[in-house]
Amino acid sequence: MLRESLHSKIHRATVTAALPDYVGSITIDAELLDRCGMRVNDKVLVSNCRDGSRLETYVFRGEPGSGKIELNGAAAHLFEPGDKVIIMHFAHMTDEEYSRHHPTVLLVDDKNRVTEVMHYHPSK
Repeated sequence: MLRESLHSKIHRATVTAALPDYVGSITIDAELLDRCGMRVNDKVLVSNCRDGSRLETYVFRGEPGSGKIELNGAAAHLFEPGDKVIIMHFAHMTDEEYSRHHPTVLLVDDKNRVTEVMHYHPSK
């Protein structure tokens, strides 16, 4: 059996732009993607810490070191520059894969630079 479990998370990133006329997705600084293991076209759940709204979208790769967290297309109507967001990526895992997987969590500052890397450990 496969279960959907947390793969990785970017915690309290700051939205740098909300672009409703752009093709849909979320653009994330490539350095953040590389640090947590998210990939282009991966589905993510984005939660707005300001009002609790959530949406699913897919990842675009932003310029490395840019700090970009941009909500594009229809998603841009739910976010404003400056909003804090939690970006969660999930993966389907067997129980064996789950027991070996330790989700990567990036804590970032107001400029979306990594301040700490954490790993959640599965518990029984």
